[in-house]
Amino acid sequence: MDVSTVISICRWGMAVVVGVLVTLGTAPLQAAQSLRVLLAADVVKLDVQSNSSVWVSDSSRHGKAVRPAVRIVPAGKGFMVNGVRMMHEQLTLQGEQGLTLTFVKADGTAGTNGRGAIKAATIQRVTVPVSGLVHVVRRGVGALVINQVDLEEYVKGVVPAEVNSSWHPEMLKAQAVAARTYALYQQMLSANRDYDVVASVQDQVYRGKQGVDGAVLKAVEETRGLVLTYQGAPIYAAFSSTAAGLTEDAVNVWSKDYPYLKGVECPFDLASPYYQWTASFRKELLEHNLRQQGFPIGMITALTPSSFSRGGRVATLRVAHTEGELILRGEELRKAVGYMVVPSTQFTVESVGSEIVLSGYGAGHAVGMCQWGAKELAELGYPFSTILSYYYPDTQLQDMALTKAPIPPSS
Repeated sequence: MDVSTVISICRWGMAVVVGVLVTLGTAPLQAAQSLRVLLAADVVKLDVQSNSSVWVSDSSRHGKAVRPAVRIVPAGKGFMVNGVRMMHEQLTLQGEQGLTLTFVKADGTAGTNGRGAIKAATIQRVTVPVSGLVHVVRRGVGALVINQVDLEEYVKGVVPAEVNSSWHPEMLKAQAVAARTYALYQQMLSANRDYDVVASVQDQVYRGKQGVDGAVLKAVEETRGLVLTYQGAPIYAAFSSTAAGLTEDAVNVWSKDYPYLKGVECPFDLASPYYQWTASFRKELLEHNLRQQGFPIGMITALTPSSFSRGGRVATLRVAHTEGELILRGEELRKAVGYMVVPSTQFTVESVGSEIVLSGYGAGHAVGMCQWGAKELAELGYPFSTILSYYYPDTQLQDMALTKAPIPPSS
C-alpha cells in the first residue's frame, strides 16, 4: 500500500504541518534474530518454574534436565542449583514452553561486608514470564539474569509494558516500530557487553510475556521487521510518556546531537494523567543520593534552576551547600531523586523547610515520540507511519535486514 500524505493539523490554535512520503508493502518475513535483555543485576536468588523440566547447562555446554522447580543462588565463583554446587560463572536455562522467573535482588545500593556477602540493602522481588533462553552470569556479589529472546518476541513484551494495549491500533504499531528500532540500534553497539538492552526505563520497559494480548500480537505482526532509519541506518528511537506541549532536542537533554531528534510542537497530550504534577522530597534524601553517585556535597541550602532548554525545561540547577556549590543537570536531579518522583525536568522549585517542592508538567525526557501525543494522533485518524515521521523528522521506514551500522551522534 502506497501512502503519500501531507497533514495540516489545527488544534488549540496551533498549526502543525507534517510531510510524509512512505512506501509500505507487506512486511517481509525476517530470519530469527535474538536480543540479550538484562532482566536484573545483583540477583541473590533466582527461582525458576516451568510446565515441564528445565534444561540447565553450564559454560562448557554440559547440561541436564531438572525438575520443574529450580532454585539458583550465587555461591563462591559459581552457583548452588537446588543445593548442588556448580563451579561455573554462567548457567543457561531453557524450558519447552518458556520459563517463569522470580528473582530477589539488591536495589543497587548494596555493598559487601568484606567477605563477599550482601550487607543491609533494600531487597526487591520480581516475577517475569519469558520465552527463549535465560543466562545467569556470576558478577560481583550476585548475578546478572539475561533473557536471550527473539527480537519480535521482545517487541511483544515491550509494547504492553510501555503503553496500554487497549490504545488505538495505529499507536500500538508506532510503539512496536519505535521499540524494534531502539533495540536494533542498541544491539549494533553492544558487542562488547554482556547484554544489548536493559528491561527498564534505562532502555525500554520489558516484562516478557506478561500483558501480551491479541492487539499487541497484531501490531507487532503487521509491522514485523520494520524499523526507522536515517540515511539507511537505524535511529536512536527515543520516546517518552508526555511532552506537555513541545518535544525536546536531544542535545539539550544528553549533550548529543541526533539530526532526527529535534523538538516539535505536541499539543496532543492534554489527556495524559502526567500532564501536570507536583512532587516533594527531603533535602537530606537528595544529599544522600548525590553522595552515593559520587557528587561531593554538604548540606543543601538552596536549589535553583540556572538554565533552561528551548522547550522551557530545566537544563541545569545550581545546588548551594555548606561546602560550596554544585551545578547539576536536570536529568541528574531526576536520577538522584527517582524518575517516578520527578517525572520530568519541566518544573519550578520551591523550598519549604526541610523539603523541596516541585511543580511541573509532562513525564519523561520528552525526546522523540510522545506516547500520549501519538495516542491522540492515532485517534484522529493518522496512520503509524505518519505519527512516526512527525516525531522523528527526516526518517524513513525500512526493512531492518537492509540497514547499515548506526550513525553516531555529534556532541
